[in-house]
Amino acid sequence: MNHVNHDCEVCVVGGGMAGLCAALASARRGARTTLVHDRPVLGGNASSEIRMWICGAHGGHNKEAGLLEEIQLDNLHRNPSGNYSIWDSVLWANAALQKNLTLLLNCSCNDATMAPPAADGTRRIQSIRAWQLTSQTWHTINARTFIDCSGDSILAPLTGADFRVGREARDEHQEDIEPQVGDKRTMGNSLLIQIRRTDEPQPFVAPQWAYKFETPDDLPNRINGVQGTNFWWLEVGGLHDTIADAEGIRDDLMRVAWGVWDHIKNRSPKRDEATNWALEWLGSLPGKRENRRYLGDHILTQNDVTAGGIFDDVVAYGGWSMDDHHPAGIYYPGKPTIFHPAPSPYGIPYRSLYSRNVANLMMAGRNISVTHAALSSTRVMATCAIIGQAAGTAAALCARHGCTPRELYPSRIAQLQQALMDDDCWLPSISRPISKLALAATLTSTGRDEALLLDGLDRDRPDESHAWVGPVGASAGQIEYRWAQPIAIAGVRLVLDSNLQHTKRMPCSYPQKGDRCAMPGSLLKHFRIESLDDRGQWQPVAEVRENHQRLVRLPFSARTTGLRLTALETWGDDVARVFAFEPVDGFDVDMTPPVQGLTFAEARATIAPRDLAPPAKDDEKPATRRTISA
Repeated sequence: MNHVNHDCEVCVVGGGMAGLCAALASARRGARTTLVHDRPVLGGNASSEIRMWICGAHGGHNKEAGLLEEIQLDNLHRNPSGNYSIWDSVLWANAALQKNLTLLLNCSCNDATMAPPAADGTRRIQSIRAWQLTSQTWHTINARTFIDCSGDSILAPLTGADFRVGREARDEHQEDIEPQVGDKRTMGNSLLIQIRRTDEPQPFVAPQWAYKFETPDDLPNRINGVQGTNFWWLEVGGLHDTIADAEGIRDDLMRVAWGVWDHIKNRSPKRDEATNWALEWLGSLPGKRENRRYLGDHILTQNDVTAGGIFDDVVAYGGWSMDDHHPAGIYYPGKPTIFHPAPSPYGIPYRSLYSRNVANLMMAGRNISVTHAALSSTRVMATCAIIGQAAGTAAALCARHGCTPRELYPSRIAQLQQALMDDDCWLPSISRPISKLALAATLTSTGRDEALLLDGLDRDRPDESHAWVGPVGASAGQIEYRWAQPIAIAGVRLVLDSNLQHTKRMPCSYPQKGDRCAMPGSLLKHFRIESLDDRGQWQPVAEVRENHQRLVRLPFSARTTGLRLTALETWGDDVARVFAFEPVDGFDVDMTPPVQGLTFAEARATIAPRDLAPPAKDDEKPATRRTISA
C-alpha cells in the first residue's frame, strides 16, 4: 500500500462543523494544519449524508457568528433553494482551497504513536495514522497539537486520554436532572427523513422488513403532521453502546424510519394530508448525539450552565436548552426529550477544551469536558462550531508560542479572547478592544449613533441597538475618520449586519412553494473605502460590489489624515447598518485572496500535449498476430 508522511503544526481529526471551523481557524492564524475526516463530505451531522439542521443559542441576536456565519452566508449566496449538493460544495471549498490546510477525506484515524514520557510523566501524542480507503493509502501525520473533533473521541482509546461515557450520579456534581445512580446510558442516534410535496398523489409501498406502526398509539408524543418536523425523534441506541453497536443501531433505525413513513402514508388517520407528499430522501448514516466525553482541567456542569458560565477564560458560549433525550428513544412511550431550562447565552471555558492528562491533545464539539447534563445543551452544532473555532485559534497560538494548550492559561488567555473577537466570535462577558488608530481619530457620519462603532459590541442585544444606521447612496451614507497628523493604515475591518435573528438553516422538507433562503436585506452589498491624500482629495482605496459577508477585512496601504466609508447599496433594506468600521495597522490572519476559478481551457493547458494526442488510425497501427484456442 501507499504510505505518506505529513508534518504539520496542528492536526484536526473529524470534519464536522466543529472540526471544519477548528481547521480553518488554525490555518488562517498561520499554523500548518491537516484535517483528517473519515467521510467523503464535510459537515458531519449537517452534511448531505445526515442532514440535521444547525441549531444554537436561543434568543434574538444570539446567533453564533465567526466562521459559522461566514460559511452559512456563502451558502445563502450560492444556494438560495437549499440544495444539499451545493451545501456540500460550500463546505468542501472552504477547506480544500484554504492556504496552510491539507484536507484528507475518506481517511479514518485508527492508530496513534505516543512520544516517550517526559521527566514529569507528561504524555503527548507524536503522530497518528489514518487509512484512506479511496487511494488505498496510509497517512501518518506528525503534529505539535492534535484536536479531536471526531465526536466519537477516537483519540481517547488510542492515547490513554481520560474520558467518560454516560450519565453521572446526581450527587457527583449536585446536578438535580441526573439519575440517583450513574450509568453508561446516553442519548441515541437518529436516521432522518426528508419529504417533498408534489401536485399529484404519491403512493408508497413499504418494504416487508419495516416496522409496522399500526396506529398513532404506536407513536405517542412523536407525530406532528406531515410538515411539522425534521424527524429528529427517529432515535434509538442510547440503551446500547452507540459506537460498538453502531451497525445494529443503524439496522434498527432503517426499520423504524421506513415504518414511520409507511404509517404517515398508509396507516395514519391523517394520511389524506400526506397524499401528495413523496419521500425525497432517507439517510443511510445515522447522526450521533453522545458517547465519549474527554475530561479536561474543568468539567462544565449543569450548575455552571444555569449560573451563566461566568469564567475568566470564556472562549465560546451556549444557549440551547439542556435537551436530554430519553436513552430508549422511540421505544419510550413518553416525551422523547425533556427541555431543561438554560440561560442564553452562558459561557464555556477554555479549560474544558484540552485533555487533563495528554499534554498536546485538545477537543472540540460534543466531546468536550462536560457532564452528561451540560452536554445536552453544548452538543448542538452551532455551539460546537464556535467551540471548534476557539480550539483551532488556541492551537495556532500554541504553535506560535511553542507551548502546550494548558500553558495558554492564564497568561495568554486574553490574547486568545482578543483573537476570537477580532474574528467576529462574540464572547458575551467581554468587550472587544478597539483599534488604537480609531480611538485617536475624530469620528463623524451622515447617519446616527456613530459612537456605537467604538463600543466593542458587534451585534445588537435585546432592546439595544449597537449599529450605526445611515442612508445608502453615493453621497448619503458615509462614516468618516480624521486625524490631526498623517498616519499609516494597513487596511480596515468591518462588521456588517447579516441579521443574526435569521438561523440560515438548511431545509428539512420541501414544500412546492414557500420561503427560500435569500441574502439578508440588512447586509451591505456595495460600498467604497476612500482615503484623504496630501492635497486634501478623497481617493478610492477599495470598492466591494457583491459583498455577501458580515465580517470583511480589506487590506491596503495608505498614509492619510482621513478615511471614509460610503454605503452604496444593501441587499434590500432602505438603510445601511454597520457594527464596526475601523482602520488597522495590520492583520493577524491570513489575507491571501481566495483561489480564483479557472477556465476549462486553462485547466487543459496544464496537460502535456503528448497526452492529448489523438489515437492512431487503424492503418497506422503496427500489425499484431493473435492465436486463439478453444
